[in-house]
Amino acid sequence: MKDPRDIIKRPVITEHSADLMADKKYTFEVSPKANKAEIKHAIEVIFDVKVDKVNTMNLKGKFKRMGRYGGFRPNRKKAIVQLSEDSKELDFL
Repeated sequence: MKDPRDIIKRPVITEHSADLMADKKYTFEVSPKANKAEIKHAIEVIFDVKVDKVNTMNLKGKFKRMGRYGGFRPNRKKAIVQLSEDSKELDFL
């Protein structure tokens, strides 16, 4: 498998993801080539917790303009990770 720190890029902290943290669901931006098994293994190794479920979504980059020039933001992948009941909570703030 790949190195866990190459799979997990960063946590996603928004109002919606902060509300999910009360249910022990945490959102991460992950490598677009990573699958659910790799994401689960990476979270368990990095944070020393037990993962119950992983949901992933591929996000297409938006079209943006700078004056007369246009281009796309990069595509990315998000993962919402559900921790088990006996796992400790993660603290990002």
